[in-house]
Amino acid sequence: MPTTVNLIHKFRRRLKRLKRKYPGVTQEVSKLVTDLENNHRPGDKLSGFGFDLYKVRLPNPSAQRGKSGGFRVVYYVQFADLIHLVTIYSKTDESDVSAYAVQAVLAEIEDID
Repeated sequence: MPTTVNLIHKFRRRLKRLKRKYPGVTQEVSKLVTDLENNHRPGDKLSGFGFDLYKVRLPNPSAQRGKSGGFRVVYYVQFADLIHLVTIYSKTDESDVSAYAVQAVLAEIEDID
């Protein structure tokens, strides 16, 4: 059964903002979505949330910094066949995303379902 990947509204908005500065971000996110749809779960599992949350590092071809100065995507595996992309940020612009921000988005996802 193929996995459905949902790009939530806040994720799309952040992606659009990043695309202005780093045009290559959409290509990297597309690769990630393809991996997720093919049942791969890249990245590191985040602990302390009580949910299946993962943070994956993506390279930034626009800045030519590789993964360390690239993008971070947090995604939520709600069911085996349903994944939500929660947030994306550039490591050069933000050092980390707050746990509060991630929990707020997860609460919105749970309210929708």
